[in-house]
Amino acid sequence: MNKKLFAAVIVGLSALSFNVAMAHGGAKAKHGGVVTVASDLGFELVGTPAGAAIYIEDHGKPMAPTGMSGKLTVLNGAEKSEAELVVAGDKLEAKGVKLAPGAKVVAALITSAKKAITVRFTVK
Repeated sequence: MNKKLFAAVIVGLSALSFNVAMAHGGAKAKHGGVVTVASDLGFELVGTPAGAAIYIEDHGKPMAPTGMSGKLTVLNGAEKSEAELVVAGDKLEAKGVKLAPGAKVVAALITSAKKAITVRFTVK
């Protein structure tokens, strides 16, 4: 009897955690990039001809990065590059960085309310 109850609790918790993950940022890339969740927001990192862009979503809805700023750090093997993130319409942009497959990327963001958010990506 205890094994059945334990199994039911595990299944219930698994379903709950899946629903919470889906509620706080979509797992699907809408701009062809890599998606991750941090601070209850969804972030999509996309390579651009000039560098990189980050799109932000709040519960699956696009969020304008008004008043946000930060720095993007890219580690391509032993090579490290950094660029300032600036608001460009509906996204943040960093110029002069290259996103290669396997690169590790960290976006250190500051919101308009002065809250720090660190977002980590692995480029596919």
